[in-house]
Amino acid sequence: MATPDQAYFANTLLRWYGQHKRPLPWRDTTNPYYIWLSEVILQQTRVAQGLPYYLKFAEAYPTVQQLAAAPEDEVLRLWQGLGYYSRARNMHHTAKIVTDELNGQFPGNYAALLKLKGIGSYTAAAIAAFAFKEQVAVLDGNVFRVLARVFGISDDIAVPASRKVFQKLADELVPADAPDAYNQAIMEFGAIQCTPVMPDCLFCPLQQSCFAFNNGMVQELPVKKKAKAARPRYFHYIVLEHEGEFYLRKRLEGDIWQGLYDFYLYESPDKTLPIETLVQVLQQAGLEVDLAHLQPPQKDYKHILSHQKITARFYRIRLISRLKEEVLKETRIAPFNVEEIEALPKPILINSYLKDAKILVYL
Repeated sequence: MATPDQAYFANTLLRWYGQHKRPLPWRDTTNPYYIWLSEVILQQTRVAQGLPYYLKFAEAYPTVQQLAAAPEDEVLRLWQGLGYYSRARNMHHTAKIVTDELNGQFPGNYAALLKLKGIGSYTAAAIAAFAFKEQVAVLDGNVFRVLARVFGISDDIAVPASRKVFQKLADELVPADAPDAYNQAIMEFGAIQCTPVMPDCLFCPLQQSCFAFNNGMVQELPVKKKAKAARPRYFHYIVLEHEGEFYLRKRLEGDIWQGLYDFYLYESPDKTLPIETLVQVLQQAGLEVDLAHLQPPQKDYKHILSHQKITARFYRIRLISRLKEEVLKETRIAPFNVEEIEALPKPILINSYLKDAKILVYL
């Protein structure tokens, strides 16, 4: 059976979409700000997880100008738990550019959107198609999968050069009269019908013309090389407290969780940290503490990122006196009370410890 032609493929997906589409708030608007907001939040995120974040951001910042004016810590705090925090920082930065340089107006076509710092080809295509009905293809993981299976494309989707193959076909398939609905349709089809695992081939409207189904290659397509194994990292956090205050610091550029707050950190090549090493770490940081007031780690905290596997332990130490200013400057830590800590943007791993240690009992 031959693969479908353009009109049949598009019309079949549009009919399917009319019957099966999920009611999602960003589909009821042509406002480029809300469309952009949803696309940033949904990158590498399931709809079920991203939906409440979209609603929170849309309520907190109804316009791009309000998002641009918000403090970065506030934006990161609202993003907390969604991961990939660089998305939040880049989103905030782009909002400032749109507000300050474009009078709060998003460009009205794909080419102009692509020139906007912080907006890549995928997001530019989504805004152009959904907000301005431009005949351009939105190419995400769902679309890669549908095209690879239906049209029998065996190019490795993890290889950048393969994108040109998929992009050319995807652009040819977009109908001029319904680019917005079509792009939503093919993405939705990949999300709930042509899924990565156990796709519903039995009731698929494209079954007869699907290359993968008719050649027994549904599980082989799309082709994607395996990602590298996650790199293990071992974090040892020094939790210093004094009279209801805890010492935290803001993470810098060049590593995970940029802009979030955590405790003084020593990273080691091993999960265990001998007491002698702990003493050396404290001495080198100028932290004169009495280990008689040390509460050793109670458990390991694990957090898996796309390319890293974090194992963290927390060493809680009660201080006899407040740390000196020169020590605070050298270590970049600062004292915060419980209410202040609650308001800070923090990694999930830190929040988990704060809850378990009953430092923040209402997390």
